[in-house]
Amino acid sequence: MTATAVNHAVGASVFFKCENFQRAGAFKFRGAFNAIAALSDAERMRGVVAYSSGNHAQALALAGQLQGAATTIIMPSDAPKVKVEATRHYGGEVVFYDRYTENREEIGRWLAAERGLSLIPPYDHPQVIAGQGTATKELIEDVGPLDRLFVCLGGGGLLAGAALAARQLSPGCKVIGVEPEAGDDGRQSLRAGRVIHIPAPHSIADGAVVTHIGAVNFPIIRDLVEDIVTVSDASLVETMRFFAERMKIIVEPTGCLGAAALLSTAHHEPGERVGVLVSGGNVDLERFAALVGRSV
Repeated sequence: MTATAVNHAVGASVFFKCENFQRAGAFKFRGAFNAIAALSDAERMRGVVAYSSGNHAQALALAGQLQGAATTIIMPSDAPKVKVEATRHYGGEVVFYDRYTENREEIGRWLAAERGLSLIPPYDHPQVIAGQGTATKELIEDVGPLDRLFVCLGGGGLLAGAALAARQLSPGCKVIGVEPEAGDDGRQSLRAGRVIHIPAPHSIADGAVVTHIGAVNFPIIRDLVEDIVTVSDASLVETMRFFAERMKIIVEPTGCLGAAALLSTAHHEPGERVGVLVSGGNVDLERFAALVGRSV
């Protein structure tokens, strides 16, 4: 999608890749489907387990339903209701945990060993990264080479996949990762040259609330990503409002990270071609109304 108002405001040609229209409502379906498809028949029969704040959860549940694999999803107790309900609707068994006192990765490893399941994490997995990269592949194939690409960053699956696809299909494209201000582990890691761990951050961008970038993802991000920047929760709310009012689409807070960074960037070269990955639209309508209502 494009928006004339955005092009005029930033002085560039901007192309939004709207993954809020993807199956299960977010880009996560790409990586989840690809990861299950790569399993053997025996592994699919035994089932899979994952941990997720919501988008990977419902994506994996749907991908499992389509490919005959039972799914168990470990979700935080404060996950958006719409994401929990969708995960269950697609046949996923939901196991809750406290994101501030328990370690979801440990729970995932324990369940995988206890039940003989294949663990498919939300981002730290080669097949997941490859699947997520198809969003950027499609964008560049549709609109042509880009000068810059803004990508939301949580654990790094989408950003790593985007960087790989952009390097191959649009080598001159500068890929920019975008995190919430409260959780800048990615920015710290890029500058330090190693994975930095932080306490669980508090942000309305629930899909990007992680404590560190994945080990598989980080070398790709370190080598191929131009920069990682942050945006405030307030700017995410304003961007949600913009998408609803001007483009007539519902985007979740995490999905607004890239656009919020684009709109707050002070300088764009005339004629620049810019891509923005809008990662998803899974947000409770009550929550959406409460957030955008604050800025009225």
